Amino acid sequence: MWLTCAEPVIEVVQLHVEEAAILRGTRSRMVAAAHIGLHLLRRFDDRIAAHLDGIAVAAGFGDHFIEAALEAPDAGPWFVAATDALERGDAARLDELLARCPDHRPAMSGVISAFGWVSPRKLRGMAIEFFGSSDPFRREVALAACSMHRADPGSWLDTILAEAAGPAHVRAVRVAGLLGRTDLREPCLQALQSAQGWDRLHAARSALLLGERHLSLKALTEIALAAGPCQRQATALLFKALDTQQGRRVLQSLMDDPSMVRIVIQAMGVLGDPYDVPQLIRLLDEPACGRLAGEAFSLLAGVDLVDAGLGGVQRVEAPQELLGDDDASDDFDLAMTEDDDLPWLDPDKVAAWWQSNSHRFPVGQRFFMGESPNVGNCERVLRNGLQRQRIAAAEHLALLQPGTPLFPTSAPAWRQQRWLAATNA
Repeated sequence: MWLTCAEPVIEVVQLHVEEAAILRGTRSRMVAAAHIGLHLLRRFDDRIAAHLDGIAVAAGFGDHFIEAALEAPDAGPWFVAATDALERGDAARLDELLARCPDHRPAMSGVISAFGWVSPRKLRGMAIEFFGSSDPFRREVALAACSMHRADPGSWLDTILAEAAGPAHVRAVRVAGLLGRTDLREPCLQALQSAQGWDRLHAARSALLLGERHLSLKALTEIALAAGPCQRQATALLFKALDTQQGRRVLQSLMDDPSMVRIVIQAMGVLGDPYDVPQLIRLLDEPACGRLAGEAFSLLAGVDLVDAGLGGVQRVEAPQELLGDDDASDDFDLAMTEDDDLPWLDPDKVAAWWQSNSHRFPVGQRFFMGESPNVGNCERVLRNGLQRQRIAAAEHLALLQPGTPLFPTSAPAWRQQRWLAATNA
């Protein structure tokens, strides 16, 4: 039960609302960042929780500020509004928010994330009510909440997968894979046959996570070989599932297209074959992709680039050949934005490190963070790695053990720490 303030300071309540919304937006980027570990995420989540506590303590005095914030086209205010309604058990307010969501994607994202943020006891009984609703969005929310809390919705998932295609059905396909429901492999494969775009990627991922290694890999290969919004995610999963010989063939197809250099670098890091290390080292000096090559090398070798003293001088200049080409310049700017949190490496230092350590990395074998992607190694990375590394570790674990839930690396940090502690017990 929250203590309430007799006379809340209005300016402070407004600050809590604004800061919680802003921090939620920042967090959505942090959970996929190259430089964020679980302990830093925990500190950030504690900041969000403190602002949400301040709103709760104000006992409704923040409603006006929350409502005003909803006019912004961002997910953050909707997360704050839905979290506040769930924490207070305000069913009427929650109903109102849910009714306003379906035509507004940021609102949907914010509200759904609120269901993953609050504790399971705040949702007790709500899942059954939502699953039985005729509103597709409520059913989608219920499915997402179960997935984020690693709770199996049981027969409700089977029922929705048996229905005609729609938002709830699409979400059910995703959730079946995330929760490791191997009994639902066939419905996921059926969905894969007709899905397009992101829905096709999610259907292929679910089928793969549930142990299917033919149609899912075929679909992921097609997505990875074609430039598009899903290419990077497909590449990250595909090259974990292929063996090194299969991966080498697909990698060669990517190399045939010069515009795919960043995807090629990503694929090399994920495939983890030391054969590619010399090429990665040669790329370290390239302004448009050097930092990405360093991350790929680290993902394979498992070396902390900064602690090992492999850092180099920061570079910001664009290569001259890009400056005269507007489209190429745009690509360079995008690369710089994506790589902002990655360190520059000194190619000579990295080459020297590799010369001293390459005997530990036989060519043709797969390496992930310095070892084979075994269960123990992946669990260590989940505890101690950075977010991109932790995402990769979670996927490796699920692929190693089809039928096990995919560890949710974007869940509130304190919940992740509790789950990991239970794994160690």
